[in-house]
Amino acid sequence: MNTLRGAFVLALAIAITTALSGCGESTPPAGVAPTEAVTHEATGIAASGIAAPAITPIVSVNVVKSRSCGCCGLWVDHLRSHDFAVTTQDVDDVSPFKQQAGITPALASCHTAFVDGYVIEGHVPAEDIRRLLQERPDAIGLTVPGMPVGSPGMEVEGRAADAYDVLLIHRDGSTSVFAHHGS
Repeated sequence: MNTLRGAFVLALAIAITTALSGCGESTPPAGVAPTEAVTHEATGIAASGIAAPAITPIVSVNVVKSRSCGCCGLWVDHLRSHDFAVTTQDVDDVSPFKQQAGITPALASCHTAFVDGYVIEGHVPAEDIRRLLQERPDAIGLTVPGMPVGSPGMEVEGRAADAYDVLLIHRDGSTSVFAHHGS
């Protein structure tokens, strides 16, 4: 009976996880805390001896981009493939959004995104966004200025990736290297 209950609880946890990741919603069902999603104790999985599935909280990202920008769409695909719930807002001019967010021309790229109080400018890898959200520095956000080849959404077949830095934008407008990618 305990094995049957454990299997049922595991199936329920997987169904909830699948429903949350498939619907693109950032809000879990009523009664489930946003940062917990499903816990071992809440499901009874730990007591049953069955390993719980790894659950990544869904993070909502709003991307402001030009509707004609192909690399922006590829970056959105990159985020979605890393379990971010992404909405896009196509605009004729992204500049006002960048200015309002504190993105100077030296820090700019082709699209601007907003996630949990931070701005993400350009082709920032999903892993760096997750780290930012985990560490929660007192900052404006992250940027990959320009459009370096090999950054997410800027992969070019037959061309080696450029080395590039992801910069942390401090509240005073200064930057520091948050992550380095490439050789």
